[in-house]
Amino acid sequence: MKVLIQRVSEASVNIDNKLYSAIEKGILAFVGIEKGDTAEQVEKLAKKAANLRIFPDENDKMNLSLVDINGEMLIVSQFTLCGDCKKGTRPSFDKSAPPQIANELYEYFITQINSFGIKTGHGQFGAMMEVSLINDGPVTFMLEAEPIQNNA
Repeated sequence: MKVLIQRVSEASVNIDNKLYSAIEKGILAFVGIEKGDTAEQVEKLAKKAANLRIFPDENDKMNLSLVDINGEMLIVSQFTLCGDCKKGTRPSFDKSAPPQIANELYEYFITQINSFGIKTGHGQFGAMMEVSLINDGPVTFMLEAEPIQNNA
């Protein structure tokens, strides 16, 4: 599982040229679900994203979390985060989870973020979306869950 987070002043998602969801100050999170990802990994990365200290304090040091600043999060499913570009010039998406499982874990990520009292917006799983943002900083981090080791 991968979650690309960007600190934003604002962000929005349009679908079919209509505003679908928008947030003000907070985090835009692109979520990629890979084969073998679990609810436990979702919980871990949701907690990390909500509590990662990437917002400035009174001394302009990154010392405050999304929870601390009462910020918002826009959550967008993005299977291309799971793309492998190591070979050739066409990405391979073999690592991406099947759509049904990916959607379930994506929805669970939204639920987990909500459990921290964070106001959320989200995209529509599987839809063609236009995402707009004002990156604050810019500040961008990649969060990754360790893959589950299969000893079979």
